[in-house]
Amino acid sequence: MSESATAPAEARPTFAAMLSDPRLWLMTGFGFASGLPLPLSGFTLRQWLAEGHVGLGLIGLTANIGLAYSLKFLWSPAFDNAAPGPLARLGRRRGWLLAVQPLLTIACLLMVLASPAAPTTLIAFAAILAFCSASQDTIIDAWRIETFPQAMQGTALAGYIWGYRAALLISGAGAIALATPWGWHGVFVAMAALTLIGPIVTLLAREPEATATVAHMLAEHVSFATRFARSVIEPLSEFASRRGAPVILLFIVLFRLGEALAGTMLPPFYRHLGFDRAQVAIANGPISLAAVLIGAALGGWLVARIGTGRALLITGCFQTLCMGMYVLLSYSAGSHHMLMATAVVESFSEGLADAAFITYLSSLCSRAHTATQYALLSSIAALALRTVAGLSGFMAASLGWHAFYLVTALATLPSIAVMLYLLRHYPPERRWREQEV
Repeated sequence: MSESATAPAEARPTFAAMLSDPRLWLMTGFGFASGLPLPLSGFTLRQWLAEGHVGLGLIGLTANIGLAYSLKFLWSPAFDNAAPGPLARLGRRRGWLLAVQPLLTIACLLMVLASPAAPTTLIAFAAILAFCSASQDTIIDAWRIETFPQAMQGTALAGYIWGYRAALLISGAGAIALATPWGWHGVFVAMAALTLIGPIVTLLAREPEATATVAHMLAEHVSFATRFARSVIEPLSEFASRRGAPVILLFIVLFRLGEALAGTMLPPFYRHLGFDRAQVAIANGPISLAAVLIGAALGGWLVARIGTGRALLITGCFQTLCMGMYVLLSYSAGSHHMLMATAVVESFSEGLADAAFITYLSSLCSRAHTATQYALLSSIAALALRTVAGLSGFMAASLGWHAFYLVTALATLPSIAVMLYLLRHYPPERRWREQEV
């Protein structure tokens, strides 16, 4: 019997102790920095394009801007294995964050130079913004996984989601509301200023301790081929060699398929139903934020209380049921109450499911290859959003809104079937213990 099997279970910190941990509040700040850029190349951008009368097909294809989030595993090894130049004195994670975050601010300012009158230029600048944002996300995820023990990962994710969702409110509903008095260009200047919160949090954070393997690699002078093999091939091969790896990857791909299709077309969908800019901002404003934060907190509590596997099953099934709200909304044109109900229910279910799902992804990562493996898994999770969802505009135009949102609801069912098989044969708690043996 292995030593890890006989060791006592890791003590779970009390709720009061977790709240008094400054790392949790820093995690919330990192969540804000991570969430702020996302709507600016997604929902908010599509609202701007919809108001500029850009066609549904092109609006749908803006989902492909986010391919940076799916391909970030290609450059994430640099964050694991290379020193961030003159910023190396701040540590590997903090140094890279302070290298990337100013570029993110500049990318946000580039959006001010374009408009829907020249949609290709605007979309190109949004793609640069997404690239910088994806890079920041990779480093923040690695900092979280390396900083918090496994017993606190669910709580750390809840804090992250609180900050993340607060930022989504500001750069989503807030930006849309402010576009009336300030104009879209003024909004993007303001959002660029808010990205400066990221470097402030980075300077306040402490650098996590590097593993012995990573520290040795950073000190070594090795060839490019050797470094590539260690930083890319080795972590990917290690994951691929695990029992159940194909099933795990299939589940990760399918988990957000329905949500990806539905969410991409929301701005033109809202306009089709007759909702104006103010109504969209209100529906996706503070009430929806409160719903998603409550959902995230409850999801983090469920993970700590009943374990990642059961929490994942409960929250995933609940989110699938809630997808039906979009179908009901499609038959309720002009009903502000139905719009509010749909936004609130979907926000709550999304926050609930995210806490369990991200904890599950985190549990799959080896500490020796944290950034690369988590970037790979989170990239795969976003694959449906960044690829298939790009066709959502053509689907909506072809099927009509009623049939389109019925299809998006049905698209969640395959993930539930794979999840049941996965949790029966490769439960996450067992997978984590096997990794540590």
